[in-house]
Amino acid sequence: MMSRTPDARARDNQTRKIQENITNVEKHFGEMCQLFAAYVRKTARLRDKADVLVREIRLYADTETPNLKNGMKQYAEHLAKIEDYRQAEVERLEAKVIEPLKSYGAVVKRKREDLKTTQSARDREAKQMAQLERTRQRNPSDRQIIVSLLCFSNSLNIKQTAESELQRATMDATRTTRQLEETIDEFEKQKIRDIKKIFCDFVTVEMSFHCKALEVYTAAYQSMQSVDEEEDLEVFRSSLHPPDYQSRLDIVRANSKTSLDRTGSFLSTSGTLQQQRACSRQTRREEEEEDDEEVEDESEEEDADEDEEDTDDEN
Repeated sequence: MMSRTPDARARDNQTRKIQENITNVEKHFGEMCQLFAAYVRKTARLRDKADVLVREIRLYADTETPNLKNGMKQYAEHLAKIEDYRQAEVERLEAKVIEPLKSYGAVVKRKREDLKTTQSARDREAKQMAQLERTRQRNPSDRQIIVSLLCFSNSLNIKQTAESELQRATMDATRTTRQLEETIDEFEKQKIRDIKKIFCDFVTVEMSFHCKALEVYTAAYQSMQSVDEEEDLEVFRSSLHPPDYQSRLDIVRANSKTSLDRTGSFLSTSGTLQQQRACSRQTRREEEEEDDEEVEDESEEEDADEDEEDTDDEN
């Protein structure tokens, strides 16, 4: 068999590079598609778990005190809203990331068909060249034998020569090679664009979800921070006693206050009476002392009169 020409060897190298490129895309796009799909499935499972959590928070909120109940209800609503955004995230990732990656399976298949067509044309060219070379080595001068050996069937015109068959095969190989180059060039260009778009779409979808989720998470945080703890504690403390406990407590407090007022009034009155009695006793003592003094004065006057009378008698 004759050695391959430099042009044929170059085309073989080109075919090998194209084959490697197609195989590389098929392998890694398939891997990325599976991993992105797993990512989306886990996100969907997270959404499902969050929905269960929201239901549990709502059930628990119904058993709590008014302010905490209202806060938890609002908190659950915010979490549910986030999961709505997560559902939209899942749907967008499936449409913008997974589907384009999956579509590359069909793209790669078409490129393999194009490569196969080109390779078949090159194989026919190589076969014609080898057949012509063998014929020339057997009888280089007998052109008629060469022509007869290169006929494919009785339907072919026996006037066609091996050179024309080789020329036709060469032209066909050249044409398919050029078409393959154009196809692969377009494939490579589209691949780069698609990778850029798929990866950018993934980031855009994730950023959109997280931005919206951050806003709702902030509202959820505020809904819990706004719960009035003291008011709920009062409600809880009241729930520990019978319904009429407060009224009875108010009565007891009122009675206690009345008793204290009476006690204070009594003590005040007692003090006043004691002061009045002391004053009365003091007044009586003063009056008695004055009466005693008057009696003493009268006694002294009587004694003086008696002395005077005695003196007069003596004289």
